[in-house]
Amino acid sequence: MNQVIDLRAFTNSAALPTLVLVDMQEEYLTTSRALAIPNVEAALANCRDALAHARLMGIPVAYTRWLGSTFFNPATRFSGWIRGFEPHGSDSIFERKQPSCYTSRHFAEVMTNNSGNFVIAGFAGEAACLSTAIEAFHRGHRVTYLADASASHGLGGRSPADVHAFVCQMMGLWGNVMPTEAWIKTTSHAVAWQERSMQGSKP
Repeated sequence: MNQVIDLRAFTNSAALPTLVLVDMQEEYLTTSRALAIPNVEAALANCRDALAHARLMGIPVAYTRWLGSTFFNPATRFSGWIRGFEPHGSDSIFERKQPSCYTSRHFAEVMTNNSGNFVIAGFAGEAACLSTAIEAFHRGHRVTYLADASASHGLGGRSPADVHAFVCQMMGLWGNVMPTEAWIKTTSHAVAWQERSMQGSKP
């Protein structure tokens, strides 16, 4: 279920959505690892586009990562950032030990203080992304899922592509689902509208 984003929601800087990149960690790309997701090149390309757009538009960027489990041992390189997705100094970084990003207390506080409006991309769709969206809904927060900037694992004999398609349908119950290109266009218009409004308010 897709929802129309109201551009009026972006007419002040506090309402700009935070782009949350979920678990951009080497574990998901290393084919020899248990949590590797096949054929993620397109999803990674869309994550790069979303990140570049956010930086260009001045949209806040946050990173979350899963640390402390068997698969995300901070002593190994597999818990590290995927090359090209290293945080910048102005980005927020949140660490957690369970799937939902909200299990980081600081993440929950920051999202609440930022009007509960954020966009998620990253891995894995059926775990961290879905659990975060469900919790966002129950907290009264607004989440947009960039479906083509994410990927899921195969489950129960179903292929990763089939599972991800179902995850995207489920996401529509809890928030907004958009392709990356549509989100980029929407927020570009919103930022331009905001800039025109600010210029019009000057004496």
